[in-house]
Amino acid sequence: MKHLLIFTLLFLSCAIEAQTITCSPLDRQAVQTKIDETQGLEQPDFGQTLVAVGKTFLKTPYVAKTLEIGDTETLVVNLQGLDCTTFVENVLAFSLMLKEGKTSFDDFTKNLETIRYKDGNLEGYTSRLHYFSEWIANNAEKGLLKDITGEIGGKEITKDINFMSEHRDLYPFLADDTNFEKIKASEKYLNSQPICVLAQDQIAENEHLIQSGDIIALATSINGLDVTHTGIATREADGRIHLLHASTGSMEVEVSEKPLAEYLIKIKGNTGIMVARPL
Repeated sequence: MKHLLIFTLLFLSCAIEAQTITCSPLDRQAVQTKIDETQGLEQPDFGQTLVAVGKTFLKTPYVAKTLEIGDTETLVVNLQGLDCTTFVENVLAFSLMLKEGKTSFDDFTKNLETIRYKDGNLEGYTSRLHYFSEWIANNAEKGLLKDITGEIGGKEITKDINFMSEHRDLYPFLADDTNFEKIKASEKYLNSQPICVLAQDQIAENEHLIQSGDIIALATSINGLDVTHTGIATREADGRIHLLHASTGSMEVEVSEKPLAEYLIKIKGNTGIMVARPL
């Protein structure tokens, strides 16, 4: 009877984990490999740590919509293909592990959940921080970073954020009416909060205020949307700030060939950037 109870408890714990985490054996091994690979990369400046960890992902393929899996929201662990947001999330998660002196798979998934979800808790599809301006604000509330856009010349803008509810058909999870109403509520909250943007034509003159490791979010003129792309600032050998990111151009993680200010000029609809500094 005792052995049966133990077996039952073990089965339940495995089932619960399977319901909340989606991770292939290959990716679980990739997490451990990345933990080993990043040991010794911690720098006195946390921003430099992020860049060092981020560069271990160079050449990783860009893959869109890696989180849109199955019928239930789970914590997706996927290091084989990254989009711009999951790249930043994974780099921050591994960098925090270095800072905290932690080395287990569970430590990694805990960090990833904290970063990816509202208030750090996975509670369904709508708990994911879908809009990146909200991602910045919520992670600032957690004490993980600080929105410094206003400190480096950014100005508050007014814009209706409603892209997801206006394009419901693009998001399979929004076929569920409960999810749809919760997303609309999130958008309503977002629209009550100011968004600060450093205009594209003012980036070059304020570039000296951006540091390696700062998280860069590309603001857009697209109706209903706040941000179209994100990455990590890195000051390269030319003394200029470049963007370390999962690129839709090269379809892999790269450092932009051109400095950030010049790189953004070719981005259709770009209006400027938001800048968040990890703490």
